[in-house]
Amino acid sequence: MTDDGTTERQYHLDGELVPASAATVSVDDRGFRYGDGAFETLRAYGGQIFEWEAHADRLERTCETIGLEHGLSRTELARRIDETLAANDLEDAYVRLSITRGVQPGTLTPREDVDPTVVVYVKPLPRGGRSGDPVWDGPATVQTVKRRRIPDAALPVDAKTHNYLNGILARQELYDADEALLRDMDGYVAEGTTSNLFFVDENGLHTPTTEGSVLPGITRKVVLELAADTGVPGHEGWYRPDDIREADEVFLTNTTWEIRPVETVDGITFEGEDGPVTTLLSRLFDQRVEDVCYAPS
Repeated sequence: MTDDGTTERQYHLDGELVPASAATVSVDDRGFRYGDGAFETLRAYGGQIFEWEAHADRLERTCETIGLEHGLSRTELARRIDETLAANDLEDAYVRLSITRGVQPGTLTPREDVDPTVVVYVKPLPRGGRSGDPVWDGPATVQTVKRRRIPDAALPVDAKTHNYLNGILARQELYDADEALLRDMDGYVAEGTTSNLFFVDENGLHTPTTEGSVLPGITRKVVLELAADTGVPGHEGWYRPDDIREADEVFLTNTTWEIRPVETVDGITFEGEDGPVTTLLSRLFDQRVEDVCYAPS
């Protein structure tokens, strides 16, 4: 119980549920020292983790890419998430699962043997699905920034790690905008700092290819599946900022936002929440969540 009489939130830390006030990580943890860790942001709807297998696959790929052998099965990780949700009496929630290489001597080269630090953090979110509410206050405003997306040759772009300095520096460039639009070193549009980008024109739906400097988002994957199922032509390609600015509709995706319409890009106004393709895909996404997570078994 906290000082104001509310129940203190519980987190899962290294296999144990602990009060938030006691959920601490060592200053010698490599996640703190070097950003040496992997994570996944997930959403629970009706007590179920949406697209858990896809998230678990990506987490495994990230850990393999950075050489982090934590020794925990996806079944065990899912159990810890379920325990954390239950301990906090949450069915609709933001969930962050983090795994670092743990406490090791302060040298850059990691040890092969790992005693990982594993944290499950949760906080409440609105209900999703057909009768749910979005977590965002309104359509996004987007600004193209000078900061470039780190190339894959420097830092694997498909690895979701604790190192977010690239995105932080991009966000610091923003002026009266919600999200930064990053380009790769050749000037092609990559993604937002925490989101994938889509746009719509007369030829259909477009999103930057994961052959470039683009993290393969889970919501991005679902949106492409929904577009294919409903007959909306979907294209993954290489695009310049002008392709975005000349589009009919633009929207962003990530696990927390789901599908967030874009109102402006670099001061140019779009249809936002009134875009027909954006509206269609949002409804289909809500229906997918409803069917998978809320429909009675």
